[in-house]
Amino acid sequence: MLHQRIKPGERGAAAVEFALILPVLLVLVMGLIEFSLLFNNQISLTNAAREGARFMAIKNNSANAKSAVIAAAPSVNPRISAGDISVSPSNCTSGSTVTVTIVYNARLLTGFFGTVLPLTGKGVMLCGG
Repeated sequence: MLHQRIKPGERGAAAVEFALILPVLLVLVMGLIEFSLLFNNQISLTNAAREGARFMAIKNNSANAKSAVIAAAPSVNPRISAGDISVSPSNCTSGSTVTVTIVYNARLLTGFFGTVLPLTGKGVMLCGG
C-alpha cells in the first residue's frame, strides 16, 4: 500500500475549499427546495381554479364555486381565502365560458429570494355542463 505524503503547505486545503464552496451549495439546495414548493403550489392553484370553473359551469353558483376552489387545494398553506378568488362572469349562461382566477401570495420558506411571490391559477370552462 502506497502512502502519499502531504506537503507541509497543503494541510487544511480541503477544509478551505469546502468552506468556499459550502455557501454556493446551500444556496443551490435552498433554491431547489423553494422552486419545488412554489411549483407544487402553482399546480394546486391551477387545479383548484379548474375545479371551481367546473363547479360554476354545472351549478351556476359563484359562492359554492369559491367553496369548491378552497376545498380543492388543501395542500396550499396558508389556505386560499375567498378574497383570493374571482369568478367571471358571476352568472353562467349556456354556451358562454366562465373563468375562475386565483391570485395567491405564496410565502417563501427561506427568505433568500424574498418573503412572498404572487402566483396565479386560472381555470376556464364552457357553461351549461
